Amino acid sequence: MEKTLGMRIADLRRAKGMKQDELAEKLGVSPQAVSKWENDVSCPDIMLLPKLAKELDVTVDELLTGKDESAPAVQLVPEEKRKSFDELMLRIKVDSSDNDRVRVNLPLPLIKVFLDAGMSIEGMGGDKLKNVNIDWNQIMMLIENGVVGKLVEIESSDGDRVEIVVE
Repeated sequence: MEKTLGMRIADLRRAKGMKQDELAEKLGVSPQAVSKWENDVSCPDIMLLPKLAKELDVTVDELLTGKDESAPAVQLVPEEKRKSFDELMLRIKVDSSDNDRVRVNLPLPLIKVFLDAGMSIEGMGGDKLKNVNIDWNQIMMLIENGVVGKLVEIESSDGDRVEIVVE
């Protein structure tokens, strides 16, 4: 089931550890207005969308569509246009249904050192990443061959989300 605007507002607000009345105060509206939005009884005024998105740390597009467009699509970059491996970053984003948020940004050479030393990367994404079976050596091979963008996107049935992006 695709989330409604109200569900997204509620989820994003909870992820920030904010109560309805706190969000209402920041936006200059009543707590009842926020409740109506979250229950899909009404929608926020269009002029409030930029401020609402800013308070929830998302873009207006992500707020309205539920899709984070900031991460580029997966693409195979031609060899002559590729960045050096040393310039690439691995970004891990974990949002749990328990409102835990983990963000890890590491240079790929460091990830390679971890893997070559037999160290685990799973612990960097919190407990949720430990439950995801990812072949990190396969991911590194794809990257070395020019694949970049959002390589992994998982949303579990209980609402946990994991994204792995290389840029």
